[in-house]
Amino acid sequence: MAEVQLTNIGKRFGAATVVEDVNLTVGDGEFLVLLGPSGCGKSTTLRMIAGLESITTGELRIDGRRMNEVDPKDRGVAMVFQNYALYPHKTVRENMGMALKLKKTPREEMNRRVEAVAEMLGLMEFLERKPAALSGGQRQRVAIGRAIVRTPEVFLFDEPLSNLDAKLRLRMRMELQQLHDRLGVTAIYVTHDQIEAMTLADRIVIMNAGRVAQVGTPREVYETPANMFVAGFIGSPAMNFFAVERGAAGGWKTQDDALALPDIPGVDIGGRDRVVLGIRPEHLTVGPSPEGAPLDDWTFEADVALAELLGADALLNLRIGEEELLARVSGTEHARQGDRVRVSFDPERLHVFDPDSELTLSHKPAAA
Repeated sequence: MAEVQLTNIGKRFGAATVVEDVNLTVGDGEFLVLLGPSGCGKSTTLRMIAGLESITTGELRIDGRRMNEVDPKDRGVAMVFQNYALYPHKTVRENMGMALKLKKTPREEMNRRVEAVAEMLGLMEFLERKPAALSGGQRQRVAIGRAIVRTPEVFLFDEPLSNLDAKLRLRMRMELQQLHDRLGVTAIYVTHDQIEAMTLADRIVIMNAGRVAQVGTPREVYETPANMFVAGFIGSPAMNFFAVERGAAGGWKTQDDALALPDIPGVDIGGRDRVVLGIRPEHLTVGPSPEGAPLDDWTFEADVALAELLGADALLNLRIGEEELLARVSGTEHARQGDRVRVSFDPERLHVFDPDSELTLSHKPAAA
């Protein structure tokens, strides 16, 4: 296996810059996920590592060796594509062994390696079948097996599960985790699916508009987002945001005065008189609103505009004045549309952002 280093990597197509100033080090044996919306540059970055796209600026090194001008076949990488890229007229055995055949590997050695990988992936009974006779999950295993047979230094995955149904994606995620644990490979995986990223990654690289927005473990990017983009992209449903300004008597309030909060403990506002607050739907506490019961500084009355039952959970669309907040609550006992409820904020779960730069002003610690 090998370490992969990207130093000031950039890519332009004519006047359009699609990747800019990417700096990453992927550790030996690490599973790194590039995550972001469509068009953010994650697949282009992967293709530059593979050698399928030229590098406009910067330097790529694999195991310490500069790779910018090295042919794809000589980089020691293997890529698994979204559409499997299997030869339809060849059998599973022939597809998996194609790279070895091109290297003029002796037939006996080629069959031994193909069958060893087929055994690992549960493909032995399909070796003489052609791709058309396989399910989507089986074809994806063949594509992965073809990469493993080459014994590359780095595995590259370009949204390999996006064509599978939800149940099969879950199963394949588990298989990829087990495969990585078994082989200890260096892997770089591209996806727009944050569930795949959170479950598979040792670290996640979140990209936006061709740049790296944040690098961290799944827990770090969820609990301590670096900016509003990351905070809103990670988590399902997305984080609630609402703008507040300094109140006449101190603290913070929304423009319509429906929400008034005290100063947030442990946050350095730096003299700002406007900030954006964020809180995740799962960190709001919702309960009944007894008539006449007092409210504390972090509790407010709200109306339930819509209640959506998801099974184990329910989503409540809440209105506090002009603000709309989404709360994720238990699906067994929850408020109904039209109810008046009380919503409590945990100040330790609030995120504070600069409204101009959209950068995080504080990272709240995780609750114990």
